[in-house]
Parts: sequence; C-alpha cells; structure tokens
Amino acid sequence: MHDFEFAAPQTEAEAVALLAPERGRAEVLAGGTDLVPLMEKMVVAPQRVVSIGGIATLRIIERDDERREIVVGAGATLDDLLKSEKLAGFPALRQAIEGINSPQLQSQGTLGGEICRRPMCWYYRSGHGLLADRGRMVAEGDNRFHAIFGNGGAAKFVHASRIAPALVALGASLRIIGPRVDDEKFVPAGDFFRTPRSDSDRENILRPGELVSHVILPESDAFSNAASGAPTNATYEVRQSAGPDMPLAAAAAALDIVGGLVRTARIALGQVAPVPWLSPEAAAAIVGRPVSESTAEAAGMAAVARATPLSGNAYKVQLAKTAVKRAILLAAGHEVGGF
Repeated sequence: MHDFEFAAPQTEAEAVALLAPERGRAEVLAGGTDLVPLMEKMVVAPQRVVSIGGIATLRIIERDDERREIVVGAGATLDDLLKSEKLAGFPALRQAIEGINSPQLQSQGTLGGEICRRPMCWYYRSGHGLLADRGRMVAEGDNRFHAIFGNGGAAKFVHASRIAPALVALGASLRIIGPRVDDEKFVPAGDFFRTPRSDSDRENILRPGELVSHVILPESDAFSNAASGAPTNATYEVRQSAGPDMPLAAAAAALDIVGGLVRTARIALGQVAPVPWLSPEAAAAIVGRPVSESTAEAAGMAAVARATPLSGNAYKVQLAKTAVKRAILLAAGHEVGGF
C-alpha cells in the first residue's frame, strides 16, 4: 500500500472540497469493506483518502411526508437500514442486505459504498485492469462468473452491488454533490450506472470531485397491492451457499397489483451484466396478468431471451430466469424455496 493523505471532513461541503479534480487521486472511504482491500492489493493507489464517516447528514434515514419519500444518507450502514422501521415498505432492500449474511459486512458496510462497489472480477482484482486487456482475458479465460448481458464490448464483469437492482426496480434516485461546493443534482438510479469503455472509467456517471450523498426512495401507492396495501417488491438471489459470497444471479421486482392483475412492473437483474440490468421484456410478460407460477415463469423466460453467455457461464441463463420468476412470486406474496 502506498503512503496517502487521510482527511476526515465533518460536513458535506468539506468533503467535496477535499476530493481531487482528477480521477484516482482521491478516493472516498465510508465503511472501507471494498476500498481497503483494493488499496492493499495496489489495484487503486489514491494520494488522498477522504473519510465521510464523521458527516452526520450522510447517516440520516428520514421520511419526507410532504414529498412522500424516504431520504437515506449514503453513509448509513447496512445494519442501520435493516433496523429502520421507515424502510418497512421496501422489503426488496432488506432481502438484498440480509442476503449478504455477514455481521461484519452489514455493520461496517454503507449504502453508498455498496452502491459504488467495484467489480469482484478476478482479473480486475488481480491488477489486470477494469477491462482486462479490452475483454480478451475474460473471453479467452475463466469467465464462469461474468456477464451474460451487455457483454458485447470490452466490459464483461458483472456489477457488484447487491442493492442496486432493488433501487432501480423501485425507481429510486440519487443525490450527487460536487465538484463545486454548491453543486447538487438528482439522478434516477437506472441512469446512474454505466458500462465503462476504458480502464480509467468507473461503473457509474460520477465525475472526479463528485459524491453520492443520499438515496431517495419514493413512497407511493404504486408497487403495492391495492386490495391489502401490502408492499409488492422483493429481491431474490440465487446463491451457491448461505455465506457472504456473491450471488450467481439475482433479480428485484416491483409490482403494482390492482384487482388481482399486475398494472405496472419494474424488474431489474443483478450479477448478470456490467450494470444492473432492467428488463422491460420481463415486465411486459407479466403486466395485465395475475401473478402465478406460469406467468412468473413466462416473465423469467422473457427476461433471458436475449442473453449472450460466454464460453463458461451459460448456466447463468437458467439461474437468471429462476431469479426473475421467484422475485416476482415473492413480491406478490407467494412462498418460494431455495437460497
């Protein structure tokens, strides 16, 4: 690990002022569960580390009754989210966090850090660059855990965040501050993530000097059961164990059910593409129909119809289909089995 300067700002404005205008010169430290291992392996070597753990405004979980939304600070820990009654209407988030199944990661990891987690791709983590020789190392090597969607270019890793698919499905937005102290913008979660085109890019739209400060979750009658008022959103992960290992495929579903029929739906897949993969095909297959084993199965099949697996990961197509099917069933209140 290289020597670096450590900064501990106490306000959002101080944090933004400490971030460097060039990418890679400064990194944000929240829980450190991702950044510290990357620095230890010299995959990233910032000149300055900006710790945001002391900024009180970044740890809030508040309800805005006027706007009917929940505002969650990016510095809130995953445990904070699990314990908050204000997030009771968003089981998709709770299920994604519970799936991590590690007291250490849940108590130390933060919402913002989880959203911005760097790829777990072994080529990247071994120092071969984000795109691993323009994707050739992945295409020609061991690609068991790589992308089956959006992998036609150089980027073939899968997005590492387990919460991101739920945020996309729920229509969340992100507050971004910087690079100037008074800069502020709000970006839909679905527009925040992007597929990098070079090793110097990131997996999101953040520019040097910018910081995700809060996540805004809309509270509305959408994505609920009109008859019971129960929330109708869920995350389902297909995992090879009950430990903290990354899932092989995942899906988050948010449904609006009226009169027993799905009126609107948003379905996002995880661990299958360089970004959380929104599937309008799966949504179209379920809208206007009741949720049942057969309709959920049809949505799962629609979700993977255009998959383009690599040489060693065709098995993920079936797992992704299962994740979509079971996320829909779980969102509608049906029992599902397995991991």
